[in-house]
Amino acid sequence: MRTPEDIATFLQTDFARLVAERGVPGAVIAVLKDGEIVDAAAGVLSTRTQVEATPDSVFQIGSVTKVWTTTLVMQLVDDGLLDLDVPLRQYLPVFRIADEASASAITTRHLLSHMGGFEGDVFTDTGRGDDAIEKYLEHVADLPQVFAPGEFFSYNNAAFSVLGRLVEVLRGKTWEAALMEHLVAPLGLTHVAPSAYEAILFRAAVGHMGPGEDGVETPAPVWALAKSNEPAGSMLAMRPRDLVTFAQMHLDGGVASDGTRVLSEASVRAMQEKQVSLPRLTGMGDAWGLGWEILVDGDPTVIGHDGGTIGQSAFLRVIPDAGLVVAMLTNGGDVMGLFDDVVKPIVKDASGVELHGFPKPPAEAFPVDAAPLLGFYSNSTFDMTISVDEDGAVWLDSTPKGIMAEMGQKPEHVQLIGLGPDSLIALEPTMKEMHVVYSFLGEDDRGRRTHLHYGRALSRAD
Repeated sequence: MRTPEDIATFLQTDFARLVAERGVPGAVIAVLKDGEIVDAAAGVLSTRTQVEATPDSVFQIGSVTKVWTTTLVMQLVDDGLLDLDVPLRQYLPVFRIADEASASAITTRHLLSHMGGFEGDVFTDTGRGDDAIEKYLEHVADLPQVFAPGEFFSYNNAAFSVLGRLVEVLRGKTWEAALMEHLVAPLGLTHVAPSAYEAILFRAAVGHMGPGEDGVETPAPVWALAKSNEPAGSMLAMRPRDLVTFAQMHLDGGVASDGTRVLSEASVRAMQEKQVSLPRLTGMGDAWGLGWEILVDGDPTVIGHDGGTIGQSAFLRVIPDAGLVVAMLTNGGDVMGLFDDVVKPIVKDASGVELHGFPKPPAEAFPVDAAPLLGFYSNSTFDMTISVDEDGAVWLDSTPKGIMAEMGQKPEHVQLIGLGPDSLIALEPTMKEMHVVYSFLGEDDRGRRTHLHYGRALSRAD
C-alpha cells in the first residue's frame, strides 16, 4: 500500500469485511498519501435505525478535539494576543484551583502539554447555553494539586476546557464560533458539527455500549457528553476527510489547500516539538508536544491523538516525513482490533513505521525492587494500594470513587509484575487485550516513590 491507489484498493476489498469481523457497527476512514485523499465507509450508523454509513457520515472525534483547541490557542499566539509562558492568570484572572501558588504559576504551555499538575477528570454539566464553558471554571476552583506545575505529565481534560475559555475571552466569542470562523471556514471544511444541533444536519453516527442479550451492539442512550467539555472533546463530530484536511494543514506548514494561511510555520513546529517525555503507559506514546501526542519519538516521528466519547472512538495518525495522515472513526465493537487490522498495516506499508502495540506482560518479569513502590496512593477518582503478599507477589487494589464510581467502574484486585525500572504491568487484561501499566515517579526523603501513574498521576497518601 505505497500509493493512494494501493490504499484505495485495500479499503474497497477489505475494509467492510474487517469492520464486520470485529463487530464494529460502523466505521469511516480517510487516508492522505502523496497529496491525495482516499476514503471509505462500512456498516451502519446505528444498529437501531440501520442507516448505512457513508464516507460523508459524521462521527465524534472525542479528544482529538484537543488538537483543534490547541490550534485555536496557537492562532492567538500568532496574532500577538497570547504568550504561552506568561502565567495564565494574566489573561484569565478568574482561573482558580485549590492550590493558590500553583494557580498563579500555571502557564498556557503547562495546560497544552498536560503539565498543569492539578486533577483533570471533571465532566460537570453546566447546561447548554453559550456560558457553559464560562460556568465550568467555577467547578475547577476546588481541584487539588497532584504535583508542581511542569514537574510531570498527567492527562488533563479540565485543562482543555480552561483553554477553551481562554479562547473565548481573547476572541470575544464562543469556543464553537471561534472553531467555525478560524478553522472550519478557512480550511473549507463542509461536514463539521461542533454540537448535536449541527450534527442533525448530517448522517450522524450514534455510539454503542456493547452487545445486548441478542448479541447486537446496543446504541448509547445519549449522543454526547456535557457542553462544558467541548474544548476537551465532548461532542465535536465530522467526516474523516475533513479531519484529514485539518491535519494536512499542519503538514503543509499551516497553509490550507487554497493557499490561505491558517497557522504560522513557527506555531506548527512548536506544536510538534517535544515538551515532556512520558513514562511507560498503556495506550500512550513516547512524549507530548503542544496538543499533539508524540506517539513515536524517533526517525520518522509519528504524531496524532485518539479520542473516545459515549461509544465512539477516533484515531488520528500523522507521519510528517512521509506526508501520510490516517483518520479512522468508529462507533463501537472491537475498535482496537480494527485499528490493528486497518490503521497499522496502512501506516507500515505507506511509511515503513511500525506503530506501537499495547504492552504485554513479559515471559520473565523484569526484576523490580518493590519496596519503594509499596503504599497507598489517592486522588478524587481512585484509591490505589500497592502491596506484597507472603509469596512475594505484588498486588494492586483499586477502589473507584467520585465520577468513576458513578460511571460504574468496579473495584479491582490484580497481580502486577515488573515491566521495567519503576514500572509494573497487570498480569490480566482489563478489557480486550489491554494490560494496564503502572509507572512510579518521584522520590521522597525515605526513598519511596511519590506518584503512581497510569496516564493520570496519583499522589502517595500514606
